[in-house]
Amino acid sequence: MTALTYTVFTDPASVEASAAGRRSTSTGTVYLVITNTARRTDWSRIEVRVPVGDGVGDLTPNLPEMKGKYTDNRWGAQALTQEVKVDPQRDTNVFEVTPKSGGVASFRPGDYLVLTMENVTIAATAGPAVLTVREKTEDDDGEHTRYTSVALVKTAPKEIPAPRDFHPDKGMVGVGENLTLSWEGSPEFDYRILFPGGQKDISSDSRTWTPPDAPKRATTYTLVATDPVTQKQHFLTTTVQVRFPVLETLTATTGIDTPWVQGAVDGKKGRVTFTGTGVEISDNSGGRGTVTADRADLNGVNTGWVQGRSTDDGKITFPKDGLDVRQGSGAWGTVHADKADLNGVNTEWVQGRSADDGKITFPKDGLNVRQGSGAWGTVHADKADLNGVNTEWVQGRSADDGWISFPKEGLNVRKGAGQSWGTVSADQADVNGITTKQVRGSGEGKGYIEFLEQDKGVRIFGGVSAGWIRGLNDGEAWIRFNENGIWVLKNQNGKRESANVTCATVNERPV
Repeated sequence: MTALTYTVFTDPASVEASAAGRRSTSTGTVYLVITNTARRTDWSRIEVRVPVGDGVGDLTPNLPEMKGKYTDNRWGAQALTQEVKVDPQRDTNVFEVTPKSGGVASFRPGDYLVLTMENVTIAATAGPAVLTVREKTEDDDGEHTRYTSVALVKTAPKEIPAPRDFHPDKGMVGVGENLTLSWEGSPEFDYRILFPGGQKDISSDSRTWTPPDAPKRATTYTLVATDPVTQKQHFLTTTVQVRFPVLETLTATTGIDTPWVQGAVDGKKGRVTFTGTGVEISDNSGGRGTVTADRADLNGVNTGWVQGRSTDDGKITFPKDGLDVRQGSGAWGTVHADKADLNGVNTEWVQGRSADDGKITFPKDGLNVRQGSGAWGTVHADKADLNGVNTEWVQGRSADDGWISFPKEGLNVRKGAGQSWGTVSADQADVNGITTKQVRGSGEGKGYIEFLEQDKGVRIFGGVSAGWIRGLNDGEAWIRFNENGIWVLKNQNGKRESANVTCATVNERPV
């Protein structure tokens, strides 16, 4: 046990390990406080070994400078502080601390010595770092050399705080007016600003940027901050408004009041005029124009006919009784659609697009499903919800699956591809009666009941446990089993009267 007491403190209180790949390293200040809590101690030398490297147990990759000050508490008077000599030992990571005057100095109770290492670059691996101490003191028993260790913890590096406060120096600019964007953030990030039509990489030391071209219309700028080590990204946006914008397109959410709209390019000055009944479309000369669009969403269209853009395209005319679909030549046409939602369809048959596809015909008694060749076809479905099914048999999708046939007296469960009896598997069966040769427990080696020939009863394998047994009718004799043996009574509700037991012999109760 050392004569003096050694305690280590750090500033900040929790030092972080340096993060590999970051532009800056983690630093801190380490204080080794040496106090005397017992009797006066004469000391001549204190050696402190600092673990150097980037490993778990290392404090710093480079040995820092150490300073020391000794304070004489001088109870009842002003404390006196003086420096001590701190010399790094050549080619080692050891500091030698000796009194300022050399030789041996007195370390009285309540005095303290503070050794300081400032701006220490913290090692890159988190974990405990242990400083080892060797002290040399003297007392009446002679010189003594004692050892101790003190530890501090390097915590794992924290995530870099996200950038914030991305904003323009003015929220509204005039055409051609300069604009400056600024933000706050760590120099550890790689910065980039995105804007319509381009992007700009920003130096990690800069926190402002001025677009080379002033915005012509409301523009949104996006700041992207990327951690070069983890590649995690942060996004901040800000929008700048322009007083007199130059617009390529216009979206109005509450409406536009104008008598007409016209194109701005020569040769493309078609005009839309707003009348009391709707709109009028005019061409360059002022005559009626053509509406060209990818889609029209209307509540109604009154027209004599509708046709594709070419004179050979199909045409739809609208007679009073419905509509006619014609080819460009005027012959009856074909309706192609992915889906038809109708109140009714009258047709003789329905078939797939190919002549080999299946076909459905509609006889008076229902419908027939046929193959393209005319043979009976197969109905494929995920689920059938029917009031009834008439069929000769039902089987799984594979020829090896089990199948059920329906004779007049009930149903038969068979194994796949044969007539062998199959097995019905279920969690529970609720039936009015069961006819079977035997009943057996579900596990291996369980007892079972076998049903013998007519009037011969049953045979039970594995034993029977019962509290009492009686005849078929309520008034018949019954047998009760208890701890004293067996009672044979005339009836269940009667007194304990022995009934007549008729047998050749009566054996003693088994052990």
